[in-house]
Amino acid sequence: MRYFTSLAQLRALTIGLVALSYLITGCTDAPATKRLPHLGEAEVTAPGDTTWPTVPTFHVLNQDSVIVTPATFAGKVYLADFFFTTCPTICPGMQRQMLRVYKQYKGNTRVAFLSHTIDPDHDTLPVLREYAGRLGITSARQWHFATAPRDSIFALARQYMVAAQLDPTAPGGAVHSGAFVLVDPQHHIRGMYDGTQPAEVDRLLQELPLLLAEFSLEAPADGR
Repeated sequence: MRYFTSLAQLRALTIGLVALSYLITGCTDAPATKRLPHLGEAEVTAPGDTTWPTVPTFHVLNQDSVIVTPATFAGKVYLADFFFTTCPTICPGMQRQMLRVYKQYKGNTRVAFLSHTIDPDHDTLPVLREYAGRLGITSARQWHFATAPRDSIFALARQYMVAAQLDPTAPGGAVHSGAFVLVDPQHHIRGMYDGTQPAEVDRLLQELPLLLAEFSLEAPADGR
């Protein structure tokens, strides 16, 4: 079965995109500040005045039929990824890894999750709701499984610096990378991680608290 020519090529593309993202940041915060870099190509409007790209405005519908926009994540950091429910290759592994993060931050109102289906024809709201339930997600308050027209989802993926495209030879007619994208409360992309690799998700679990601390969103001692 052909899937993005090969899973090895897809994984290489994901890792390459992550590496490229770090290379094109232009500059990063000094290590002593313990801040994550901003990813994407910055616009320097004046000496010392740098504008970082943000995730654009979007409107998607989650499994509870609620419209989700960037305003949904006001005062939060969130993780975004792209998947489809019938994916037999990288998606099951990705969801296992995302569940690792979710279980650590379950109930923490400062951290949210946004999973976009790239197969909206099949992944209707009832399908997404059932899929979330199988993962143990009984409410969309923290983890949104979202749908929108495919063209809109592909355009949004590009803004997240994630590979997603049509491929009639692949299951579901489309393919995507396994990237997890970490977004701050100002809608800047602050981290990209290969969600198919446990070691990359270990790094995510180490770095997410740094982003929470940067915005004074540290979880209380009880983790809530």
